[in-house]
Amino acid sequence: MGGLKEVRIRIASVKSTQQITSAMKMVAASKLRKAQNAILKLRPYASKLRNMLQNLSGSIENSSESVYSELRDPEKILLIVIASNRGLCGAFNSNIMKATLALMADKYQGQFNKGNVSLITIGKRATEYFTKRNYKVIGHHDDFFDHLNFSTISPFAESLMQSFVKKEFDRIEIVYNQFKNAAVQKLVSEQFLPVVADTPQGTTAKNEISADYIFEPDKETVIRELIPKTLRIQIFKAILDSFAAEMGARMTSMQQATDNAKELLKNLNITYNKARQNQITNELIEIVSGAEALKG
Repeated sequence: MGGLKEVRIRIASVKSTQQITSAMKMVAASKLRKAQNAILKLRPYASKLRNMLQNLSGSIENSSESVYSELRDPEKILLIVIASNRGLCGAFNSNIMKATLALMADKYQGQFNKGNVSLITIGKRATEYFTKRNYKVIGHHDDFFDHLNFSTISPFAESLMQSFVKKEFDRIEIVYNQFKNAAVQKLVSEQFLPVVADTPQGTTAKNEISADYIFEPDKETVIRELIPKTLRIQIFKAILDSFAAEMGARMTSMQQATDNAKELLKNLNITYNKARQNQITNELIEIVSGAEALKG
């Protein structure tokens, strides 16, 4: 009976876990729908703004027209690392940590050895990981996901722009998971500042930016207003992208956990039934043997 009792306890435990993972999957699915709608609506606007920004930055002939396009030797680097506040989302967070470490070890190895690579983390998982390992974390914003809206993110983006203008950092990059669909997230490392023009293969920057723009009231005013606005949108989009990717990863992870629990329950029930059948068979043998003994 001890073996049967142990199997029954395991079955009850797995059923309880299955209910929890199933509930977490439904919660993640609900949040995913909202986050997915938000990022899909924002992407076309953010993408168009960024294209305009890159075209305009390519047409800037001197850095006085925009302090955000000033190219300097990348001596002081700032990495914005976006992870999540909670776990149970598969390899979502670990991939971000690995990508950040690879970035520091490969692209910015010289600056890292000099102690010139700083981190600002968004999400408790990233904050805990890099703080415990004594990396140069100069700030963290673990509360952004509690009130995820543009008005909350905008002051943070403004502070990053001011840090670049004051030459506290020569380059700022964002590392995050980009949302593709519920099952797929793409690791992205994109440059935030300075703003640079994209030059497609086979073209030159001048050819690419030769599109006819009519500036109203004038180019300087447009650049002065457009660049800060676009940079704020870029930060907001990255955080929103990461949040949607997190919900997708968590939903997928909890679905897999629920399926695994279902398979485990199936095997445990088979084990329980076999043990129960063996017990009944042994009891019948004992009864028959006792009856035969009495006859004898």
